[in-house]
Amino acid sequence: MNHRSGKPVVPRRRGTVLIVTIWVVLVLAGLALVLGRATRVGMIVSANQVASLNVECAAAGALAYVQAKLSSDEESLALQSSLPYEKMQVGGGYFWVLRPNLEDDRQRDYGLTDEAGKINLNSAPLEVLLKLPGMTAELAASIIDWRDADDEISPGGAESEYYLLLEEPYNCKNGPLETVEEVLLIKGATEDILYGEDTNLNGVLDDNENDADASDPPDNRDGRLEPGFYDYVTVYSVEPNTDSAGGERINITNRDNSQLAAKIREVVDEERYVDIMNFMDSMNNPRNIIDFYYRSGLEIEEFEQIADSLTTTDEEVLRGLVNVNTAPKEVLMCLPGLEESDAEALVSYRKSNDGLDSIAWVTKVLDQDKAVAIGGAITTRSFQYSADIVAAAADGRAYKRIKAVFDTQEGSPRVIYWKSMTHFGWPLEQDILSELRTGGTLAAIR
Repeated sequence: MNHRSGKPVVPRRRGTVLIVTIWVVLVLAGLALVLGRATRVGMIVSANQVASLNVECAAAGALAYVQAKLSSDEESLALQSSLPYEKMQVGGGYFWVLRPNLEDDRQRDYGLTDEAGKINLNSAPLEVLLKLPGMTAELAASIIDWRDADDEISPGGAESEYYLLLEEPYNCKNGPLETVEEVLLIKGATEDILYGEDTNLNGVLDDNENDADASDPPDNRDGRLEPGFYDYVTVYSVEPNTDSAGGERINITNRDNSQLAAKIREVVDEERYVDIMNFMDSMNNPRNIIDFYYRSGLEIEEFEQIADSLTTTDEEVLRGLVNVNTAPKEVLMCLPGLEESDAEALVSYRKSNDGLDSIAWVTKVLDQDKAVAIGGAITTRSFQYSADIVAAAADGRAYKRIKAVFDTQEGSPRVIYWKSMTHFGWPLEQDILSELRTGGTLAAIR
């Protein structure tokens, strides 16, 4: 007690305690916020990790799904049907299998792509390469030099002398291309020539691909997707030189034609058999089996029955033959001697007719000279298929895109090429990811 004023003295420690208490509360609140934020970030990270795992599982499921389709006895249906490859749900995700719609760049297409329906960069002659969309004379000649075994420079082409003078030097390969993208190592190649305006390789004209120079890529803003030659070429097409049942074919260029004579006897009567054999005795080596048909005197119905059993080479495998049943118009136009009207006629005929099991049917569409000109470059069989797989988590948190090529020559499909394409970005409508992230359904989204 203050003896002078008579009032009690209030200890100053009480104010100090209050201030300390406030600071403690603030620190605890801050710690709580930090802990809550860390917990939230941890939950997001965990959710993203789960989404990534779901995407990996969905992509693996898509690969297995494609392999199962190709393992069936209905490979042609697996190739042509688009419905089973869109918005397929597997585990905690969805997948799509894209393929370019070469007839309408405003509509998406889904399904497998036949690699035999393309021009093979490792076997196509110069005149065929030159007819590819966007191809230049310099690049075509350089592709020939890149893949051949010699060091002779083709006109406009390049060998190691050119590549060793680059800022980052390397040798000319002098061997076959292993991927289509390997073209970018070759003199004269650019991404614009290879990919065209389709920078994300989804086969659809996106907004940024039709806005002139407003955004990459530069384009002509003509309302059409100007592709490069990427979708029209392959390095994988190869088939065994056997008939559809796996049996040995008859080489019609061999002098001993007893096997061929027996095969012909199966489809003609005795009188015509004698006439045909007389034709064959005076026949020089035919260029291909179409040439043989025209010179043999066989009727088309008779030739169709034996065409698959014939060949003009003893090679065990045939590389780079174009499947005339599946190749798009642009690829058919690259074949020797064919014009756009010829390619359109072939496409129209095959759309209206089923059971085109041998190349004999082209003689019903093309005149003799044109049919013979392409006879050694075409087939009706395919053994390699590619799949452009897009997978997304069910919550839209993650996606993945891969391209895989399958080979069915040994019966069970095996993956011979695999590449991540996620860096090209999401190739479908953004509404899909938005709908998934809000917990919605994909039923109303194309």
